[in-house]
Amino acid sequence: MPFNPELCRNESEVESKLIVQYLLPQLGYTPDTWHQEVALGSIRLDFLAFAVQVIPLVLDANSPMSVVMEAKHPKQNLNNHVLRLRHYLTSLNARYGLLTNGKKIRIYEKLHYDIQLVFECDGKDVETNIQEITRLIGRESLKERKLLDSSKFQIFQNNLNLENKRQNPMKIIAVYHNKGGVGKTTTVVNLAAAIRKQGKKVLVIDLDSQANTTFATGLVKFDDEEFDDIKDSNIFHILHSEDFFPVSEIVRKSNFCDPGIEVLPAHINLIKQETELNDLDYSRLILIEKLEEVKEQYDVVLIDTPPSLNLYAKIALIATDYLIIPSDLKPFANQGLINVKDFVKTINGFRKQVRKPPIEILGVLASKISTNNKFVQSTLKKRMEKIPERYDLTMMDTVIYERDDLAKCAEKFLMVGDMEIPDPMSVLDFKPGSTSAQEFELLAKEVLQKIGLY
Repeated sequence: MPFNPELCRNESEVESKLIVQYLLPQLGYTPDTWHQEVALGSIRLDFLAFAVQVIPLVLDANSPMSVVMEAKHPKQNLNNHVLRLRHYLTSLNARYGLLTNGKKIRIYEKLHYDIQLVFECDGKDVETNIQEITRLIGRESLKERKLLDSSKFQIFQNNLNLENKRQNPMKIIAVYHNKGGVGKTTTVVNLAAAIRKQGKKVLVIDLDSQANTTFATGLVKFDDEEFDDIKDSNIFHILHSEDFFPVSEIVRKSNFCDPGIEVLPAHINLIKQETELNDLDYSRLILIEKLEEVKEQYDVVLIDTPPSLNLYAKIALIATDYLIIPSDLKPFANQGLINVKDFVKTINGFRKQVRKPPIEILGVLASKISTNNKFVQSTLKKRMEKIPERYDLTMMDTVIYERDDLAKCAEKFLMVGDMEIPDPMSVLDFKPGSTSAQEFELLAKEVLQKIGLY
């Protein structure tokens, strides 16, 4: 039966007339090899098709899931649904995703933690292009590729397991920009939660005297400074003493997310204790030594840094392996990237003297970005293109948008008697499956991929 996109007046008709009546039969999928309205955890799919049926389902790199098909209303812009499709493919390890509104048909392929467009045509031209579509996502074509990929994957997995047994060092990542208000703390705490949900053991270090990360992970439970239990046990004590205050003595468990993370808290007193630390020759290197003592206990360490060029920022960058630079991409933040690069260059000079390799910059992370559609489609793209052109820095693939969910999850509190006690939680726990949660899931996978843990 030929397909006529003019007959599709709504999403339901795109599903029935294009996907069910035309595409699935043409591609060789019988009713027992595809499913409609599939729910997998927080993910809801329009269609899921299999090259090879495997029971029970697995979501690892050898997943049997082959094609996710998403139908949209003919008036909807497909660009608005690419991020969600990327979340589906990367979360489920499905090989291909078909996105259509009847008027346009697109096919995306999963590549590690991202997706790329591999085919596009108008709905009216689908019959002309059916052979190419079949070559990409036809059942028999995918079945042959699946068997070959399974063999290759098994060889790769065996080699990877051997390598992981030999070496799987703790990775240290600093999140730094000398411009404030760019979403640094929000990035640190929610990225920590997302990495923890990937099964990695996570330590968060707050090196900012504003102690925003300490607040954001729910460690400040006192309503009066008289009951402040952090001032005598925080990151200052780690940095101040060579022989005492190991990480294990200062670290605190946080229920900010589930499973939980561990945090080395900061305190407002750090700002007046900086001079005292500056007088200690070993203060710049002590964090390296103390983290070395716990390298078997954590997979990833995330360091929140002050928006400055002070001692605490230096300590963080001297200790780190990798750097993420969050930026709202506004003019002052962009101009600040020059300062960041100069600062990193200076730190790398010091690192060379102590036999540490240069910091590996994972990229500039677009964060606190407006969701205004016109801005996203036009201005944002131009601003992102300027970063590598003007500053010779790579943009990270993930974008973190400014959404209400991110603000609301940080503002949660408990009532204890007549007191409001802060009780923040990660956006992944506050609203699983939300767009913000998906963005941090994608960021975690991108980061883990870049540091060799995914």
